[in-house]
Amino acid sequence: MVPNFAREASAAWLTGWETHVHAPFVRMKQKRGETGLSGLPGFNGRALIPPGAVPIRFKPRLKKPLPAPGLDPSLGRIGNLEVRLATSVSEIRRAQRLRYRVFFEEMQAVATGLSLLSRRDIDAYDTVCDHLLVIDHAATDETPFRRPRPKVVGTYRLLRQDTADRHFGFYTAGEYDIAPLLAAHPGKRFLELGRSCVLKPYRTKRTVELLWAGIWAYVQHHRIDAMLGCASLEGTDPERLALPLSFLHHHARAPEGWGARALPGRYVAMDRLAREAVDPKAALQALPPLIKGYLRVGATFGDGAVVDRQFGTTDVFVVLPVSAIAARYIDHFGPAANRRAA
Repeated sequence: MVPNFAREASAAWLTGWETHVHAPFVRMKQKRGETGLSGLPGFNGRALIPPGAVPIRFKPRLKKPLPAPGLDPSLGRIGNLEVRLATSVSEIRRAQRLRYRVFFEEMQAVATGLSLLSRRDIDAYDTVCDHLLVIDHAATDETPFRRPRPKVVGTYRLLRQDTADRHFGFYTAGEYDIAPLLAAHPGKRFLELGRSCVLKPYRTKRTVELLWAGIWAYVQHHRIDAMLGCASLEGTDPERLALPLSFLHHHARAPEGWGARALPGRYVAMDRLAREAVDPKAALQALPPLIKGYLRVGATFGDGAVVDRQFGTTDVFVVLPVSAIAARYIDHFGPAANRRAA
């Protein structure tokens, strides 16, 4: 008689699974129910978390974000490009991958920890912020074992004051003392703009207009009174950035009650050149497009720069009260927020 090896192997496998895998897990779950988390069995019957010890706190996991009630996630479209809010963890991860590609691969920021392992730019703020995306429907973002999806080519991270107050505060507070600014305007709703980046081939007027159209739709929906955040100049040597820094200090400084000063341990003077030594035209040419865009719509800048060596940048504080935005830009971005391809 020929033995049925397949049947015998299957029976042996099931026996091993029940004895060595399933049964121990059942016993552990029963023990956990009897003793609680701190009573989980450890070595020699001792708890894994000794009495009085502080348990390790892991970073909160991303929960599925939802669009704000009454606000359509799709905020505008011009041709193949659409600006929209991320509505899933997958879309946030795609924004993080884009940020990694721009910040760490193109601009040579120094990746550490989880970002280095995952090839995504990640921090705790991603779990509480809204994420604005620009998507190119004519290009695909192909990854192994996934169907092709429209490509994410730009992103902004948005943090409302009420959300910041419930969690970690504003990210900007790690570089600037913004407490006096917030205290000077009680009752006003602030929105922090951060982590902005666009893929190099898409750094065009059309992409910037779409991002601003999305921001403006968001600002209107949430009745935001002012925007703030940090903008970056590439490089960590303030002397090499003396011209643009001095221009911002002398010609675009925030008015009384709207500025913020760099934290004492991080303060770098911006007035590196005298006012009369600054050539405004040359300074504007030396500024990054994002900062020039902020200037055009009416933004002003804080006191002191901050060198961010991890990201290889020199940061400046930006503030933009909605009331300071020129009417022509409000007229422009308002209709743009509802543009659709014909």
